[in-house]
Amino acid sequence: MGTLLALASAVCYGLADFTGGLLARRGSFVIVALAGQVGGLALSLAFAPAVATAGPAASDLGWGALSGVGTGAGMLFLYRGLGRGAMSVVVPVSAVGGVTLPVLVGVVFLGDHPSALSSAGIALSVPALWLVSQTRRRAGPATATTPAAFDGLIAGTGIALQYLALAQAEPRAGLWPVVAGRVTAALGLLSLIVARRRSSGARGADAPGRRQLLLAAGPGGIAAMALTFYLAATRETLLVVAVVLSSLYPAIPVLLGITALRERLSWKQTLGLLGAAAAVGLLTIG
Repeated sequence: MGTLLALASAVCYGLADFTGGLLARRGSFVIVALAGQVGGLALSLAFAPAVATAGPAASDLGWGALSGVGTGAGMLFLYRGLGRGAMSVVVPVSAVGGVTLPVLVGVVFLGDHPSALSSAGIALSVPALWLVSQTRRRAGPATATTPAAFDGLIAGTGIALQYLALAQAEPRAGLWPVVAGRVTAALGLLSLIVARRRSSGARGADAPGRRQLLLAAGPGGIAAMALTFYLAATRETLLVVAVVLSSLYPAIPVLLGITALRERLSWKQTLGLLGAAAAVGLLTIG
């Protein structure tokens, strides 16, 4: 069950990043990130009361809030990198960083001991993620690699913090840690927008249309579902297994590109998809 929940998380994350990345290229990446967190907050608030719980402790909400710090930073820098058109750099770096850091912490500090097959699947997932995230460079002005790599590094660190912190909340807390995380992320991004407007003196610089806000809220709701599935997965399986399977989300935009947009796979992406499938198989039977 934990494997299926983690894979459901990956599917939701992939859908959210695919749609959110497209929106970030058409408008302010900060606004897209904020609207996504507000959409995620609305969805998690709607479902949290329906989940049976003994009530969250202050520590559970604190872990949820810390995960929201990671979420806000991760989405902010991910969307900034995608908005720069540097998908071939920012997505692989963020994906690999988002999986390797939690795995290292889980094994070294949290005492997770995956089986030999699961360890092989974890080791295989890292190069698979890198390969599947590679995109063809489009013709046009060259994109600076260093700023994009920095965006990806910060995004991956934020995603790792999100995964690690949320997993520390007790099952008794239900979905309330997810709610706390959305609140923290939304408030942090809102503060950033206010600070940017005050420093620039241009009130309308980041002002989006109503349609853009509604569209951007959709990926945020899907991402909140992804976190919900991930949180449930951590209660059914090892943290490192849940993290790795949930982190296979870059494969979803690639598959959508093949089926919906009729894109052609590069040889690197083909190898990456085969590696990801093998990693899922090893983690499932391990």
